[in-house]
Amino acid sequence: MPEEARFPPAKRFRLGSGPPSRAESCPPGRRVVMLLTAGGGGRGGSGGGGGGRKPQPPLAQPSASPYREALELQRRSLPIFQARGQLLAQLRNLDSAVLIGETGSGKTTQIPQYLYEGGVGRQGIIGVTQPRRVAAISLATRVSDEKRTELGKLVGYTVRFEDVTSEDTRIKFLTDGMLLREAISDSLLRKYSCIILDEAHERTIHTDVLFGVVKAAQKRRKELGKVPLKVVVMSATMDVDLFSQYFNGAPVLYLEGRQHPIQIFYTKQPQHDYLHAALVSVFQIHQEAPSSQDILVFLTGQEEIEAMSKTCRDIAKHLPDGCPAMLVLPLYASLPYAQQLRVFQGAPKGYRKVIISTNIAETSITITGIKYVVDTGMVKAKKYNPDSGLEVLAVQRVSKTQAWQRTGRAGREDSGVCYRLYTEEEFEKFDKMTVPEIQRCNLASVMLQLLAMKVPNVLTFDFMSKPSPDHIQAAIAQLDLLGALEHKDDQLTLTPIGRKMAAFPLEPKFAKTILLSPKFHCTEEILTIVSLLSVDSVLYNPPARRDEVQNVRKKFISSEGDHVTLLNIYRTFKNIGGNKDWCKENFVNSKNMMLVAEVRAQLREICLKMSMPIVSSRGDTESIRRCLAHSLFMSTAELQPDGTYATTDAHQPVAIHPSSVLFHCKPACVVYTELLHTNKCYMRDLCVVDAEWLYEAAPEYFRRKLKTARS
Repeated sequence: MPEEARFPPAKRFRLGSGPPSRAESCPPGRRVVMLLTAGGGGRGGSGGGGGGRKPQPPLAQPSASPYREALELQRRSLPIFQARGQLLAQLRNLDSAVLIGETGSGKTTQIPQYLYEGGVGRQGIIGVTQPRRVAAISLATRVSDEKRTELGKLVGYTVRFEDVTSEDTRIKFLTDGMLLREAISDSLLRKYSCIILDEAHERTIHTDVLFGVVKAAQKRRKELGKVPLKVVVMSATMDVDLFSQYFNGAPVLYLEGRQHPIQIFYTKQPQHDYLHAALVSVFQIHQEAPSSQDILVFLTGQEEIEAMSKTCRDIAKHLPDGCPAMLVLPLYASLPYAQQLRVFQGAPKGYRKVIISTNIAETSITITGIKYVVDTGMVKAKKYNPDSGLEVLAVQRVSKTQAWQRTGRAGREDSGVCYRLYTEEEFEKFDKMTVPEIQRCNLASVMLQLLAMKVPNVLTFDFMSKPSPDHIQAAIAQLDLLGALEHKDDQLTLTPIGRKMAAFPLEPKFAKTILLSPKFHCTEEILTIVSLLSVDSVLYNPPARRDEVQNVRKKFISSEGDHVTLLNIYRTFKNIGGNKDWCKENFVNSKNMMLVAEVRAQLREICLKMSMPIVSSRGDTESIRRCLAHSLFMSTAELQPDGTYATTDAHQPVAIHPSSVLFHCKPACVVYTELLHTNKCYMRDLCVVDAEWLYEAAPEYFRRKLKTARS
């Protein structure tokens, strides 16, 4: 086992026994830091003292059903319940507040209910934003259960391509991207009386833009004498000063979670193969610890997780007698929802649950029963280089903040253990905080949305963490190339095409693909392809059955690339009426396929509203490829004399991803939809195109690129 290392002195605190030392949690200059204690008495801050002795606002009485009673008991046993009176007293009187509450304190499910029960939802909806769709859906389901209403009535959710709300909805969970889309048509967010920005510490690109949009709506509503907009920023981590300052010195409320002591072990030497190190750690724990104690392992993505899950299951079959059985459960965003739910269910007697997850289990969801955490210290994240115009998904080190979040998963119900598969020296070199996504991503989508909201000057938009001017200029140049912008009297505005692009909940390049499709007479096909690229993978590739998968997929494969192959699979799926058995036999994720059909129907609806002609290319696949070449021309690569590939614009060496149908082929020129960096830079989702089509699509762009290459 790795060598033991306790919390270094500055970090050794129990989050459940009061706040960390002043130096840790409350730098000077913050207006109010109020501790909401599980015992009730407020510590510091104004008002709200002795909350435990005040009569609590009434909760709905539980009905007789044992399930209802169990739910009610769970609600009352959450750490937040004792602080309910104080919380309401504080939040009622504040326009803006920042709330720190560790994962497991109950903040996300309870605060919207407390506000509603306290009358805040009478003048409008209480909106709760989430960075991930899986969290928005599962939270809405849970809260509607607790409120004893049908999902979509009092409590509902809205995620991309799915709206489960009604006229009666008063508590609405939604992804941050969906609230941004609502702001395009209503910048004052008139429907809402309160916006709760949850998981703010994740600093996703949409959350960061939302901060600016919500702050502006709050200010404007005040100026116009409208119903005030209450804003609550919720974070699971301590570094909330930035949030407080940004919302004009908003008070910070600290809510105690349930954190037990955690022992931390580091490795003695750096690990060159973190997957192997994780595997060894899992089986050492498995052979030594009681079977009732579950293990949570953090890896970086679906392929790693599926491969390790298979290896664990295989090894578990051959363990000596007396070893508990092992229930291995993968967890990642594109896993079918029913399979994601399995991680929340208890394991059968004599089994140990081993959950192998992406960073989705860091803060978004709480899994009970975890005693051991195995942290590889790695995460998959986007990096953008404005010079080359390349956005790459790469495996990289987590920040210290993320590492502490992962560690905390082990101490939710009892003392826990965290095995960090890196040395203490390596940990000290980690970045303190995660770089906000807005400072490391392609901003074309953000700029398009801000311009659609008629933000007076996108270059001076009030970002909490400003992106670099290079990133902003690169995004504007891209939108320019796609024909979305016009420059009028030093002001940037959207062209008619740009306005149409903003109507689609898609990346600008995919919106442009749809808008170009009538010219190539292939709108039906492009709608299908864009829908397939907009959901998580519809193909299920269990590593154990690789040969079988390749055999059944042969009949769909097109030498023209992955887009046409996916189109063939979808057409067959539709022809056989979406048969689930067919999906199983062909290793197709039926739930994601159904989602593709729903997404497609919505995109088609947007096209019809624009009076776009919707035609099919029938069997002509060349016109589909031409259309893709004309819209994805900024993501192209050409075959080099030595048999490798390089991107057309930045001459970055790239390779065809093994999952592509073109993996064993060498087409002269391809367009791709994303780059993934592991041991090398891979192109994913490829389509064979003619170089001439690219020059037709953007002659100026390629002339410039060629000149640069020659010089």
